[in-house]
Amino acid sequence: MLLTKIKAYLNTKYTIIYRSVFPDSRIARVVDYKKNKGDTTLRLNYPLSASSLIFDVGGYEGQWAQNIYNRYQCQIHIFEPVKKFAEQIKHKFKDNQKIFVYDFGLGGANKNTKIVLSQDGSSTQKTKGIKEIVNIIKISDFIKNNNLEYIDLMKINIEGDEYDLLDDLIASGLITIVKNVQVQFHNFVPNAKERMEKIQNELTKTHHLTYQYKFVWENWEINNIQK
Repeated sequence: MLLTKIKAYLNTKYTIIYRSVFPDSRIARVVDYKKNKGDTTLRLNYPLSASSLIFDVGGYEGQWAQNIYNRYQCQIHIFEPVKKFAEQIKHKFKDNQKIFVYDFGLGGANKNTKIVLSQDGSSTQKTKGIKEIVNIIKISDFIKNNNLEYIDLMKINIEGDEYDLLDDLIASGLITIVKNVQVQFHNFVPNAKERMEKIQNELTKTHHLTYQYKFVWENWEINNIQK
């Protein structure tokens, strides 16, 4: 008990010192995000209803989808390419007829590729670690093939593949059917900052920011949304 308290105290002191020296660091933004309880406020507070359509791109364990469903009872489509995680999510929601789980990911191209397994950090952008072959479907193809006319909220957390996915949505013009884009950009891919800023610049043509913690979480809401 005492050791736990000491560790907590030292972590707090370290964080305060780090934030004072590097106020614009990702650590500082994570601290601010957690201070504002972003996971239970910002990431869940949307103008949704039981008739809303949600995409959860990068489902992992399905907790975010569960939280959204508990609040709004809306239809949710979860995309998770890692077989183990997809099976767990399917079991989790096996009795829920409004939640659909796909054992493939969404991205910028149709392909089979290797993913390095690392729990919620599993990524096709990494090279070291245990690998699995996963299937990725081009997001614009999926939307067109399913004749989707709107998506009320799309959550994107796919460990570096968000850049290709958003590039495809923007290039195809289908970004305009997505009312809210909740995305976590990752900084471990080549030219991450430049690619992120290019996408953000494109998003300003159709959407506007509602909150932003760079390389943590941010949300883009379509302009002139009907609430």
